[in-house]
Amino acid sequence: MKKLLTLVLVACMLLGVASVSVAEGADLKYAVILKTTNSDFWRTMYDGVAAYAEANGIKVDMYAAQSDTDYEGQLSILESCINSGEYAGIALAPCNGVNLISGVKKANEAGIVVWNIDEKLNPEEMASQGAVCVGFDSSDNVQIGHMGGEYLSSLLEEGAEVAVIEGLAGNQSSEDRAAGAKAAFEESKMALIGAKSCDWDRQIAMDTAATWIEQFPNLKAIYCCNDGMAMGAIQAVINAGKVGQIYVCGTDGDGDAIASVAEGNLTATVAQDPAQIGIVGLQGLIAAVADPAAYPASANPEKTPVAAILVNAENAAGMVK
Repeated sequence: MKKLLTLVLVACMLLGVASVSVAEGADLKYAVILKTTNSDFWRTMYDGVAAYAEANGIKVDMYAAQSDTDYEGQLSILESCINSGEYAGIALAPCNGVNLISGVKKANEAGIVVWNIDEKLNPEEMASQGAVCVGFDSSDNVQIGHMGGEYLSSLLEEGAEVAVIEGLAGNQSSEDRAAGAKAAFEESKMALIGAKSCDWDRQIAMDTAATWIEQFPNLKAIYCCNDGMAMGAIQAVINAGKVGQIYVCGTDGDGDAIASVAEGNLTATVAQDPAQIGIVGLQGLIAAVADPAAYPASANPEKTPVAAILVNAENAAGMVK
């Protein structure tokens, strides 16, 4: 657990969300707590929010857990932010749907506005603990999974054997993406031969894909719920000498995944816009602090969607960093 960055700036520029200007909250300070910075996705979100804050004169402290399974560490960060008394609002991307709920409740009791980013806090548990947020923004994870499954299906004949590599069991983003991919496969009349949680781990995904390739010689496609696991799966395909015979689609649009698509290995990745997801969260938080009546707090706040795009052989080269 550590503070990563403090941005304290004084320029007054228009924020552009709900007609709220930075000047209206010039003396206010905000915290943004991310899941981790251990992947391209989260580093891009971190850098994007930091750059946006600097460009717009917003006082922001940026934090992140040590890993996406550092549940207690992330909660400690949140509690420290609350206890500091420094922040008018906190935007947070929880490690899972429940690990920060007790902290959100404490923030509510302290009069600190809370906005939920990316991974949705579980509405039932939020209600049970009496915790509320003023907003939530994310990509539509069901749609993301559906985009990946639909694209893979478009490359295959009806009845082709397909599989899904999922993230951590119980993680809402993983469950939603997997559900979307499975729905797309079913709609296209694909034959789902397996779905397995691989804990967001590249090695586990590679081993799982290798086992499937051996057990199901007619396997034609694998959808993966993030790009780290997709890179593991495509390595198993490469090792089996089946590039071009087994298609693999990842999720997130990480730099190494996009490069792999451009090189002709990975078939596709559904790219989220992590910088924009973080920025929309900060914008919403500031707007809610300035105009609470326009952002009623709820255990199940309305979602502000952020669009995703499919990266394949047609557009990957132009997106390689």
